[in-house]
Amino acid sequence: MLKKVLFSVAATALVAAIAVPVQFAPAQAAMTCKAAAKAKYKGDLKARHAFKKECKAAFKAQKA
Repeated sequence: MLKKVLFSVAATALVAAIAVPVQFAPAQAAMTCKAAAKAKYKGDLKARHAFKKECKAAFKAQKA
């Protein structure tokens, strides 16, 4: 029984050690207005420009 308990503790520790570095940092998760516009409007340059402009304006309004 002790052998099974030690094995399960070791397996849990191994899974936890692997899972910890997989978490994303907040800085990596942030997307710029340019990247968001490019992802949303792939072929339409005018819509992309308008979206980027609105995104920047919203960001500046939120910051102030």
